[in-house]
Amino acid sequence: MQLTKTEEQLMQFLWKAEKAFMKDLLDAFPDPKPASTTVATMLKRMTDKGFVGYTEYGKSREYYPAVPKSDYFSKQVNGMIKSFFNNSASQFASFFTKETDMTATELEELRKIIDSEIQKKKQ
Repeated sequence: MQLTKTEEQLMQFLWKAEKAFMKDLLDAFPDPKPASTTVATMLKRMTDKGFVGYTEYGKSREYYPAVPKSDYFSKQVNGMIKSFFNNSASQFASFFTKETDMTATELEELRKIIDSEIQKKKQ
């Protein structure tokens, strides 16, 4: 399942806060803030999609992420690799390293991460 850009923005606030009431989430938006009914509708949709859960306290609901941020972004990146790079991680890596403005230091850090993952896979 996908989130819209606005839903993703709301999830970013929720991942950061870990738990929040609707008022807290509304306050996290920059001005001009969306209407509270808009945020309530998004939370309902995101709950229906399985991204958000909540605990009720009387008439109030405290929302929390039902999907870890790392799981969501992993799925998004894998979907992008499948859609745009013929399901080839090496094509994605080639594009990523050539088309971004990575410094030599950042590329060295990336090499260390890759080398570390290679060692883990060999064990």
